[in-house]
This record gives sequence, structure tokens and C-alpha cells, in this order.
Amino acid sequence: MTYRFLLLSDEVDRFKREIQISSESTFYDFHRAILDATGYDEKQLYSFFVCGDDWSKEIEITQFEMDTSSEEDNYTMENTVLEDLLEEERQKLLYVFDQLSDRVFFIELREIITGKNMDKPLCTKSEGTPPIQFVDYDASIKDSHLDLDDDFYGDDDYDDDELDNLGESSFDDDPLSDRF
Repeated sequence: MTYRFLLLSDEVDRFKREIQISSESTFYDFHRAILDATGYDEKQLYSFFVCGDDWSKEIEITQFEMDTSSEEDNYTMENTVLEDLLEEERQKLLYVFDQLSDRVFFIELREIITGKNMDKPLCTKSEGTPPIQFVDYDASIKDSHLDLDDDFYGDDDYDDDELDNLGESSFDDDPLSDRF
């Protein structure tokens, strides 16, 4: 069988990659196909998460054996075959490509193609430029030309009464709360 995956980014609207790969391939093979399709540095740490329908992380597949309690299953990319954890279309995955900032690709198993076997993964659709792999927040602040002098954060004096008048905030009104 062949799996057809769609990769999207919440950072770059026009970025899309479609990868077809044998269901008998490992997550490491899939990882390598993603690196080839994005041009990302292979010397970084990466991981996959098998997710529920609401993108909640359920199972992590790491590059290397992690020290976890013996009660938890430990999945590594090289030792875990795709079809062992992915059995139905529309299954959701996250691919963490920037561990420090927890930046991810959203992946969906779009189609299971029976009767078709592949020797190696293939990127069948490539649109847009992938997001930069690492965000340098220090450089971003310097490039923004912000004046971070003593007055940037306001005065050092605050009044307890000012804090009482701020009112309560609610995350229920957050327009992004239902996005994922």
C-alpha cells in the first residue's frame, strides 16, 4: 500500500507538500522525505506526533531512544513502521522541525492507495517556500529597530489600584481558540 500525505504550515499560507510513501516504510524514511522536500538541515532534532482528530498529541515518535518510564511505549523513527501506527485516512500528525520554538508541520494522511507499492518516497506536489527552519528571536528584535531603553516597558512605579481596575480577561473570546 501507499500512503499519500499532505503537509501544511500555519506560518506560510501558500506552502504545501504532498508526499507518497510505502506504508511499510519507517517514520525515519518519512522524515528523510520531508527533509528532502523542504531542504531543512538534517543535523537537528525532529519528532513526529500521532494526533487525535482535534490535533491533540497522543503518541510521540522520536529520532533517538528517550529515557522514559517503563510503563510508556517508546517509539523511534528507525524502528517504527508507518502502518503500525497509521491505519485510516484523515489520520493527523505533527512534525516538529524546530524543537526550541515548538514549530510544526500539520500532516494529514489524505489517501491510502491499495495495490500500489513504492520503492522510495516521492514528493508529488510542491507549492510555495517552506517556513524558515529556525527563528532567531534576538536578531528579530535587533532588526525591528525598537528602542529598548529604560522607558520601553513603562515606568517602574505601579499602583495596586491600577491592577485592580484591569478587570478579568477571558480566553473564551479568543478567536484562535477553536482553530485547532
